[in-house]
Parts: sequence; structure tokens; C-alpha cells
Amino acid sequence: MIPRLIPAQRGLIVSALGTTMTVGYAASYYIPAVLAVPMAEDLGVSPVWVFGAFSVALAMSALLGPWAGARVDGGAGRSVLMASNLVFAAGLVLLALSPSLPVLFLGWAVIGLGMGIGVYEVGFATLTGIYGKDARGPITGITLIAGFASTIGWPLSGMMLATWGWREACIGWALIHLFIALPLNALLPKGTLAVPSAATSPEGSGPEPSRLAMWLLAFVFAATWFNSTAMAAHLPGLLKEAGASTAMAIAAGALIGPAQVAARVLEFSLLRRFHPLVSARLAAAAHPVAAVALVSFGGPAAYAFALLHGAGNGILTIAKGTLPLSLFGPVGYGKRVGWLGAPSRILQAAAPLIFGAALAAWGLSAIWLTAGIGLASMVALLLLRRE
Repeated sequence: MIPRLIPAQRGLIVSALGTTMTVGYAASYYIPAVLAVPMAEDLGVSPVWVFGAFSVALAMSALLGPWAGARVDGGAGRSVLMASNLVFAAGLVLLALSPSLPVLFLGWAVIGLGMGIGVYEVGFATLTGIYGKDARGPITGITLIAGFASTIGWPLSGMMLATWGWREACIGWALIHLFIALPLNALLPKGTLAVPSAATSPEGSGPEPSRLAMWLLAFVFAATWFNSTAMAAHLPGLLKEAGASTAMAIAAGALIGPAQVAARVLEFSLLRRFHPLVSARLAAAAHPVAAVALVSFGGPAAYAFALLHGAGNGILTIAKGTLPLSLFGPVGYGKRVGWLGAPSRILQAAAPLIFGAALAAWGLSAIWLTAGIGLASMVALLLLRRE
């Protein structure tokens, strides 16, 4: 039986989990952009090695996702999220104490374990365990808050770097995990479980989701994260290839975060009346349309490109939580989302290298790579049907 939570409780849960998701992303995904070069200079290595260690973290997170999802399905969402804060903190302390490159790789590997049990997929599964089929709104709510992870994380990392140094910045993020994120995750309902296991649920005896639907959805998520990560790593360079100035490229890049949040507000208000497949299909079309505009009009289209790409990416992030729920139901949701997200984590680790090589070889024409991937994901979404 799904617990009847009053609006104040619901708002507290969404606010707490949205904040901890923000800390999780800010202290992992968004660290390299600010701290990779100082880390490399201090250890006397190329920054490529630091980004390689970050790729190891992404691969580790992919391995842990299905296990974490199964634990959340069993009612351990709060415990898993609290454990993630401890693991994140341990990894960050290892980074701060790194005397050499092998220890730095070890620190990032531990952070990868934290990512596997402490970011969106586990958050979505935890909300599904609390709200069942009604989790779409709360899922959108935490992405609205965590959409500001880069807006908060980059300046805060930069401030700690300028004031103390990169090692102290890592310690600072570890303390934020321990004294802010951990207590907030502790506020989540203990043992609340709206979703029975597939073995005990009457729904569990029904038909399993088709393999084709699962593979199509896994491809959509992998395509989304490939394009998102490729643009996050190379957007300024891409826009300059299109003819934008450095200042224009940076200003356009700054629009992606607000565009993501604005699109999520649209999903939370107007588009919530429709099946999540509708909003996901529209969102998948955004990047290819943006690519056509950039190639057609060059530098002046930089702002339009950033807004369209950001808006599409914002809604597709929500779709990672809402589509499996709406298509396959809440039974076994956590483990299923863990499996669906594993390929995207692996491709995400390779995206900066692959798109960087394409950009170096083809210039602006490299955008057709991500545009083609975006079109393929839209076709996959069109092939999906409500079950």
C-alpha cells in the first residue's frame, strides 16, 4: 500500500533528495573541469591522465548500478544513499592525499563506486519506492534542483581552489558530503516501500517487458548521455569552429544550464499531462534541429544551438526516470533502471575522446555525428509503444 504523504512531507523529501543529488554531481562529474589541471600539475603528469582516471570512475559506476537498484527495490533506498555519501567522502579524501598517479586512480575508482549508488538512477528508484506509479512529479522535482549542480559546483570548486588549493577543495567536498548530504539523506523515510518485488507482487506474475523495448530504451539513454557528455566537453570548441568568438562560445555555453531547468519546468507543468514518450520524442529532436541551425547559420546560431540542446537534454534526463516507470511499471524498477543505465555510463566515459577526435578531424562537420545519434534515438523512441 502506497503511503499517503502530506504535501509538506513530499516537499521535504524532494528538496532533501534534490540537494543531495546536487552535491553528488557537483563533487564528482563537475570536479575535473576545474581541478583536473591543478591535479595534473601537482603530480607532474598530463591532464589526460586525470581525465582517464575520471573515465575509470564512470566505468565503475556502470558496474554497480544494477546491484544498487536491486537493493533499493528491497526497501534500502535511504541506506544506499547514505552509504554513497560515505563512499564519496572516502574517495575525495584519497584524491586529496594522493602522492602519486596510482593513488589518484584509486581515489577516482572509489568515487565511481559512490556515483554508482548515489546519483540519479538510485534517487529515481528511491522515489519510486516511496510514491510508486505517482513518482513522475517527484522525479522531475529532484532534477529541477540538481539541474543547478554545475552552476553551484564549478564556482564553489573554483573558490576553494583559489583560496586553499585542489587538495583542500577535495577535502571541502568530502565535508559537504558528510555534514550536509548525509544528514539530508537520513531524512528520507525509513523502510517505506510502495513497490513490492517481482517475486511477491501480483503484478510480478504478469508479462515481463519485451527485450526489444528494453534494448531500445537502453540505446536512447546511451545516445542521450553520449551527446550530453560530448557537448559538455567540447561545446566551446565546436561553436568556435562554427565561427563564434571565444566570448560568444562561453556565453552560449552558459545558457545550457538555464535551458535544462526551463525545459524541466515545462515538463513539470504543461507536458506532465501527456505520456512521457511524447516529451521524450520532442526532446530527442532538439539536438538534431540545433545541429542543422548551427551548420546553416554558423556562429550567430550559437545561442539557439545551446538553448535547443540544453532544453532537449533537460527533458531526456527526466525521461531516464519516468520512461521505465511509465512503460514497465514500478515492480523491479530499481534493478531495471540500473541495467538500462549501464551502457550509457560506459559510452559517457568514451564520449569526450570520440567526439574530440571527430572535431579535430572534421571540424564543424563533427556535429553530424551527434546529430545522427540524436536522430537514431528519436527513431528508437518512435518504435517504443505503451505497454
